[in-house]
Amino acid sequence: MEGVQCDYLSELDVVWDRSETLTEKPFHYCPGCGHSVMNRLLMEVVQELGIQDKTIGVAPVGCAVFMYHYMDIDMQEAAHGRASAVATGIKRILPDRFVFSYQGDGDLAAIGTAETIHTVNRGENIIMLFINNGIYGMTGGQMAPTTLKGSITSTTSSGREYDRHGYPLDITPLISQLPGASYVTRQSVDTAKAVRKTKKALTKAFQFHMNGGEGVCFLEIVSNCPSGWKMTPIESNEWLQDHVFNHYPLGDIKPFPK
Repeated sequence: MEGVQCDYLSELDVVWDRSETLTEKPFHYCPGCGHSVMNRLLMEVVQELGIQDKTIGVAPVGCAVFMYHYMDIDMQEAAHGRASAVATGIKRILPDRFVFSYQGDGDLAAIGTAETIHTVNRGENIIMLFINNGIYGMTGGQMAPTTLKGSITSTTSSGREYDRHGYPLDITPLISQLPGASYVTRQSVDTAKAVRKTKKALTKAFQFHMNGGEGVCFLEIVSNCPSGWKMTPIESNEWLQDHVFNHYPLGDIKPFPK
């Protein structure tokens, strides 16, 4: 029976296998965090497009600070908020490489706001990945620029109040208005369907530059933070669908030029 079972299993179609572009090192991300899914999707796309030796990633300060442990590609660390500036320098020196920055909301939309806006406005030929989980996940769960009204954080114990803390910064539509932005989209990874859409958007962004397209491809991924939100992974995904997507609706904001 064991032999028959093995023969049967060997004939099954493989529907998923670990990407060769991922290392064997276990992720440090909290259980249920969207970063792990995004890291996997990135490396799947790089492998499927055959650009492992031509891709350079820039990791910031934040939850993704150890990305270089997991991705078998060239990686460069950047100071907090400066990933898009570092990515600009790399791309200008090595124009034949495919360069991406990977930044959280505190990194891209707070300390790095100036770098973000001017990188896009110059139309640098890079991909910018913006992981928006509405909180400072690594440093203690503080309020971020994208934190929604009423959200409890370590610095807003009674919830975010607009008159005291200002409004959530919806930076992606602002980015879409800049002439240097060629493609701007907002996706998520909370369901299998959403993961497929995000992977498709990633693939299109890399293919755009592979085919000689110019300008920034800006992908916001609205994600969860189970630890920072004090929720289970399932509860955090439900919170996304019931509350967060109402404020940050998904879909293409600036489609590719025809």
